[in-house]
Parts: sequence; C-alpha cells; structure tokens
Amino acid sequence: MNQAPMANTEVVERTEVKERLAPLSRVVCHDDPVSTMDFVMHVLMDHFRLTYDRAQDRMLTVHNKGAAVIAHYPRNLAEKRVTRAKGYARANGFPLTFSIEDDE
Repeated sequence: MNQAPMANTEVVERTEVKERLAPLSRVVCHDDPVSTMDFVMHVLMDHFRLTYDRAQDRMLTVHNKGAAVIAHYPRNLAEKRVTRAKGYARANGFPLTFSIEDDE
C-alpha cells in the first residue's frame, strides 16, 4: 500500500493582547447668561484644543440646549483641563462652568 507523503504543517498559536486604557470621562460645558460666545470659543480652542469649526458647533449647542459634551478624556486629564479653563474664565470675569461625568 502506497501512502502519500504527509505535508508539513505548522501550528500557529495566536494570542490577543488587549490594552487596558484608562476609562474616559465626558467634559460638559454649561450655558450661563454672562460668558460671551467669543470667549467660550476661545476657551474651547485654547484649553480643550478644539478646531474653530468644532468649537463653534459645541458653543452653539451649549447656547441653544443649555449644555454640551465638549470632549472625552481620561479622568485626570479632564480634571486638569477643566480646572485650568475655569481658572482662566474667573480671571477674565466670566462664570463659565464645566462638569466632568464618567463615561459608561
């Protein structure tokens, strides 16, 4: 009886590595009757690094709906940016307010 030669087979074991990233938090900007639209846009671009168009869109959403999610960051970065933005707003006489919410 003739047997066909066996083909060389190679077994490859694959393992997947999932990186655990820090959970993200939402930074929310809240409307107020004092902060000007120009000032809010400036803060969004300078402190949250939004583009002009994105800052304008977020500012108008805040103005029209009372609040808007500005960005998602790891909690410690969100806290740092919000603290700096609030401090800058207060130093310039504006009550601009942000909050941080956990992303679920």
